[in-house]
Amino acid sequence: MASSSPEASGPDQPGSPANPVTSAPVSIVPGLWRRIACWLYEGMLLFAVVFVSGWLFSTLGQMRDAMDSRRHLLQAFLFVVFGVYFVWFWTKGQTLAMKTWNIRIVDVHGQPVSQRRALARYLLSWVWFLPPLAAIAPFKLSGGESTVLIFGWVAVWAVLARFHPDRQFWHDAWAGTRLITSKPMSRR
Repeated sequence: MASSSPEASGPDQPGSPANPVTSAPVSIVPGLWRRIACWLYEGMLLFAVVFVSGWLFSTLGQMRDAMDSRRHLLQAFLFVVFGVYFVWFWTKGQTLAMKTWNIRIVDVHGQPVSQRRALARYLLSWVWFLPPLAAIAPFKLSGGESTVLIFGWVAVWAVLARFHPDRQFWHDAWAGTRLITSKPMSRR
């Protein structure tokens, strides 16, 4: 499914009308809206991961309420669980959300991503959230103000991809990875 937006295809890229796709790997950069939609869908899928992981942690740790003194340990545990989730799926090429939106992750040479590179991408991807979270803490912002700040930063960070030569997100460029348009990979 190739997007018809100018960021997804150009006259010199595969998939453009002048150069139909005939080779096996499709290397068209997915459009910004499709990547954001995939990102939002990934967030919905992660709800299940958080629910099960948080339930296991709180049950096995016998946490009685959300203000338990071990909540920071729970947050660290979820950070590790997310890392394992993403590193494992990215080394396989796609998460479930990426399969749904026909997006695949590769390194800059078009090869599968190594565990080390996937881990670097995971750590660098926190730039989507750490700046606004760091700004919220010292100013004790309300829930509405925090939401506006987080969504505002996410929008700014997403738009900054337009300044990358290949229109990739900057954490991908820093990690040496690329998101490309691809059909879902087989289960083999």
